[in-house]
Amino acid sequence: MKLNNLKNNCSDILENKELNLNDKLLEICNLLKREIAYYDWVGFYFKNGDKDELILGPYAGAPTDHTIIPFGKGICGQVAVSNKNFVVDDVSAQDNYISCNFNVKSEIVIPLFVNGKNIGQIDIDSNTLNAFGKEDEIFLEWLNHEISKQYNN
Repeated sequence: MKLNNLKNNCSDILENKELNLNDKLLEICNLLKREIAYYDWVGFYFKNGDKDELILGPYAGAPTDHTIIPFGKGICGQVAVSNKNFVVDDVSAQDNYISCNFNVKSEIVIPLFVNGKNIGQIDIDSNTLNAFGKEDEIFLEWLNHEISKQYNN
């Protein structure tokens, strides 16, 4: 399924009044993992209160030991500090990469802003080298923007 075709599905999940935000995010993780062949792990990390660390939120894929990630550590920790998208074509070329699964070859992390503040991120791992392109980045930015609206309701 093309990424743009998933926008309606994601919007339907986010508009579902019967689900709380955590359940909506879990449904989105499951949808993306199921519909995009190269999305092998899809999850959210969020700032852990006042601590300079991320805590694992809803995800779809293999369980991970990385439930807490300090700011600056790994790709997710770097995005928490830089506030910028991070696309990794080959994780083995990254010095500051935290391996969650030896099958992972590439990763994309897009920060989630609410009222201009980075509160977390969507993290996607792929078992394929060079898996993520500009289309993924644009789609995930759109998705995080739509998710951010949930915090203002």
